[in-house]
Amino acid sequence: MSDTLMVSVSGVRGLVGTDLTPEVVARWAAAFGTWARAGRGGGDGGRGKRGSRVVVGRDARTSGPMFARAATAGLQSVGCDVIDVGLVATPTVQLAVEHHRAAGGIILTASHNPIEWNALKFVGPDGIFLDTAAGTRVRDLAAADSLPRAGFKAIGGIEADSEAIDRHLAAVLVLRGVDVRAIRRRRFRVALDTVRGAGGAVMPELLERLGCRVAAINLETDGLFPRPPEPVPENLKALGALVRRKKADIGIAVDPDVDRLAVVDERGNPIGEDYTLAFAIRAVLGKRDGGWGKGRSVVCNLSTSLVVEDAAKQFGATVVRAPVGEAYVARKIIELKAVIGGEGNGGVMYPALHVGRDAPVAAVLVLSLLARERVTVSDVVARAPRYTIVKAKVERGIRNAERMGGVYAALRARFPEASADLQDGLRLAWPDRWLHVRPSGTEPIIRLIAEAPTGADAERLIAEGRRLCAAS
Repeated sequence: MSDTLMVSVSGVRGLVGTDLTPEVVARWAAAFGTWARAGRGGGDGGRGKRGSRVVVGRDARTSGPMFARAATAGLQSVGCDVIDVGLVATPTVQLAVEHHRAAGGIILTASHNPIEWNALKFVGPDGIFLDTAAGTRVRDLAAADSLPRAGFKAIGGIEADSEAIDRHLAAVLVLRGVDVRAIRRRRFRVALDTVRGAGGAVMPELLERLGCRVAAINLETDGLFPRPPEPVPENLKALGALVRRKKADIGIAVDPDVDRLAVVDERGNPIGEDYTLAFAIRAVLGKRDGGWGKGRSVVCNLSTSLVVEDAAKQFGATVVRAPVGEAYVARKIIELKAVIGGEGNGGVMYPALHVGRDAPVAAVLVLSLLARERVTVSDVVARAPRYTIVKAKVERGIRNAERMGGVYAALRARFPEASADLQDGLRLAWPDRWLHVRPSGTEPIIRLIAEAPTGADAERLIAEGRRLCAAS
């Protein structure tokens, strides 16, 4: 196996043909299958046992079909039966694991990474990405000299599930907080960009079921991304132009595996992906009956904008922050029985359906808010304080925890008045601003993220972070 794969709580990812090859994928899939069978009592039994079934799905990347076949072979080789859901959104796979009561799931997707990347994401039997302990066990199995391969009588089988997307959409449309009638009455004009990823297989159908009039770009599901695939404002210029050209009420962009959603307002301006979760919180907590947020928890990660805290506090909810990574947020949501949660990258997690980031869920909640309150996107943004987020990256010249500890100590000494959170790197917080410095789990870099009332204030925080990273 390659020594340069990026292995994290999210799974394992790498460059296609360099770090990630069919042999590597098959090996990791076999390791996951071994873990899944042991965890669910698959034992040495034959096909059809619940403990031996694993769901496999993929996004639209060009390497996806090849790697899906490799993953399937790896799973079969250790006696797992494969349920193939094909080209689908990441949350569709998570829901399929729960639906089939499977031992786990493998998703072939590198999410927002550029086209030359792909990855395996591992889902447990609860439909949630693996935690650190389970991920470590899979990693140990993948690194072992041998795996318990099945003999010719015990090789796993394959079955196709062509209903996974329909089940997902049907479940979304009956969620609490989703007002399908109000959305249909509004007859929203929606501009849509699915970046030629898996979103083309699900988002147009969802919007049509909601009675929206859709103008779309990049619906093809061939994985040939026409722009950097992350739905951040600088990548949404074409969507903004489409909004203006079609006089749309809203622009919606999703990432290649459809677990993140970003919004463009009716003037064609990207509002920032942090607002997706803030809008969703208002949709769920801010109903006309006075809301039901008092005493409830909302969970987000340490790098999520203060606009989310403002939205939750408006309805009496308490915000709890977790380390960056969907699995950490998901398990904190479960622990606290939180009403909603997510991440500031456009990932909404609504446990009324499942505890995973879900762009279709985000879309219906955003549209429900606009329909129920009879407002525009820019109206909602204007109601709350505005902040500016600045994100930066530096090469990870600091390779061990001890030296990163020196960076954190220097930052705390530089800003002694700030409250410090060391759950995931270092987050320094003030009432109206914050700075988060952490090693990336998906790229060989250090991420620096700052938020403040003005861009200049945020830039100053980033500059201090850069300086102290370089000095340590």
